[in-house]
Amino acid sequence: MSTRKVIEMYGTALAGLGLFVFLSIFANNFLSSANLFNVLKQVSFLSMLAFGFTFALITSELDLAFANVCSLAAVVIGFLISTDVAWPLAVAAGVATGFLAGLLNGLLVTVAKVPSLISTLGTASIANGLAFMITGGVAFVGRWDPNFLFLGRGKLGPIPVIILFTLVLFLIVLTLSTQTRTGVHLQATGENEEAARRSGIDTRRAKIIGLVLSGLAAGITAVFLVANLSSAAPQMAGDFLLNGIAATLLGMTMFTPAKPNILGTFVGSLIIVMLSNGLVLLGAQYYIQDIMLGIIIILSVAVSASVLKRAAFAL
Repeated sequence: MSTRKVIEMYGTALAGLGLFVFLSIFANNFLSSANLFNVLKQVSFLSMLAFGFTFALITSELDLAFANVCSLAAVVIGFLISTDVAWPLAVAAGVATGFLAGLLNGLLVTVAKVPSLISTLGTASIANGLAFMITGGVAFVGRWDPNFLFLGRGKLGPIPVIILFTLVLFLIVLTLSTQTRTGVHLQATGENEEAARRSGIDTRRAKIIGLVLSGLAAGITAVFLVANLSSAAPQMAGDFLLNGIAATLLGMTMFTPAKPNILGTFVGSLIIVMLSNGLVLLGAQYYIQDIMLGIIIILSVAVSASVLKRAAFAL
């Protein structure tokens, strides 16, 4: 493999490794076990949401509603638990909220023929309004069942449960996207919808699956967010929107360049969280994080512009 090919496929990942080495040397306490576990917990939340966005983008569709849907699912969980509904039922309701939102987006795109850029912006607004309607603008907070809180705060040995769950989820979605017939159909649909249709692939079904998986990921993430914070607020996942998009776009610069891929998204999530954590430890002003995030998005889009253009404006 040529040097150019190595840089093209692994350059971003190697840059991430370089960032890790730099922070290990110059950022105090970066390598402490407490800080590293904190980084991995934040990676868990971000990567779970970004996996969903990645599946939508694989089919050449955008889901700009995933953060709002996650917040709505969290509010549903918090409301039900606060009204003494058994927490497993509340968790099921939260996950179902994400699933239904994804299904709605899928049907709007494939049946109503509304571009995903527009349809998911609309559902994001609806989800935001519903979240505020349910809460009245006030977060649900309480002393909830320890068994439920264990999902977000518990540990197996020294390792937080959420980190272990994320690793298992990563292996599942990686296998789904690369080793299954469904994954092949999703990728074929995103790369060339007309060719995929002529080869017998149900492209409408593939797009619905991609958007449903995005909504489902939002619902699952909501469960762990609420369990970790022991609260549910109408905009609690808002900060994950740009970070989730950035993680996916950054992932498109490595392993399979210009193509959304689960492994790249996971590494992209790790780089973004590590960078954010490192800037805090180095004493950088809060706005530097936003500037760096913007630079990452712009540079990543420069590599994957054609994919994003097709996803945003395809009819």
